[in-house]
Amino acid sequence: MIKYAFPPHDPVSLAISGTKTRFPVRRIYCIGKNYADHVKEMGGDVARSEPIFFTKAAETLVASGEDIPFPPNTSDLHYEVELVVAIGPHLKIFGYGVGIDLTRRDLQSAAKKKGGPWARAKNFNRSAPCSAITPADRFDPSKGKIVMRKNGDLVQSACLSHMIWGVDEIIERLRGDMDLQPGDLIYTGTPAGVGPVRVGDELSGGVEGLERITVRFI
Repeated sequence: MIKYAFPPHDPVSLAISGTKTRFPVRRIYCIGKNYADHVKEMGGDVARSEPIFFTKAAETLVASGEDIPFPPNTSDLHYEVELVVAIGPHLKIFGYGVGIDLTRRDLQSAAKKKGGPWARAKNFNRSAPCSAITPADRFDPSKGKIVMRKNGDLVQSACLSHMIWGVDEIIERLRGDMDLQPGDLIYTGTPAGVGPVRVGDELSGGVEGLERITVRFI
């Protein structure tokens, strides 16, 4: 029997839509520059664009319906709605969800100017809200739209088919370049329309056929 110096943290998991079973989360991979309109929005060159991979700790997950304390050390917190892919046994797609990649944009901009990493801008406490996971056999990622509403107003909207790198291509890249394993989540990038979040704002992200993610900032 293993003896720990102090009690380990509880495992991280997400609800699975329609069941009492939960999806055990190991790691979160995120993809940048995966919608041409967002690449342009951020001042990038679409012709030379390739996806940027970064990670978030599993502990940054937030379930739908929860309140999020406004994070420290930022005056420019941004939302980014994303289709989330959940990886299951044998590296098959287990299911899909809707996530929000919260970004401390001011910290990201400062890091870019210095050529430094984005870790402080992306991988901070409660920065990865995600809906319950819908099993893969109940959803077709090649169809439908992804949207974000802030305080009821539509702020992001795009067809999932507009992703530069499709779900299968993203998985293949991660399999060849990273340690993709069952329990991993992939946030597949955001369309144009990202913007600021303030205390009191409510964000609600949705994809046709999937559970919504709704959070409020306090």
